[in-house]
Amino acid sequence: MIVAMILEQKGRDVATMGAEATIGEAVSELARHKIGAIVVVEDRDIIVGIVSERDIVRAIAKSGPEILAAPAGSIMTSEVMTCEDSETINDVMARMTRGRFRHLPVEKDGRLTGIVSIGDVVKARIEEVEREAEEMRAYISTA
Repeated sequence: MIVAMILEQKGRDVATMGAEATIGEAVSELARHKIGAIVVVEDRDIIVGIVSERDIVRAIAKSGPEILAAPAGSIMTSEVMTCEDSETINDVMARMTRGRFRHLPVEKDGRLTGIVSIGDVVKARIEEVEREAEEMRAYISTA
């Protein structure tokens, strides 16, 4: 299974914001969309960073709640790992595990085209394993 198959099921909508938006605005968007990370973009689909719940918690722990008025660009991860539609879920899952992050923007020709979370990837992998097991049971029962 590849990333494109996950995006076919969940859709390609991605919550985004500009680097000048405040961290407080990022918090509101995360809560509104019930998500754990927001992609920071310029020109609507050029990835310049990502802000996760973890980034926000660390910033508040370090600087206090007044940090919520600061620009999101001040706490974003600017070296964003991305993937492409054609990558396998096993490759993506391994990269997310090694990097210890839970959200991976999908990019094509330098432009944001979707996002997958570790939950999306694990769900897809479980469905794949269950389908393979069912096929094996069906094969065995006809042998």
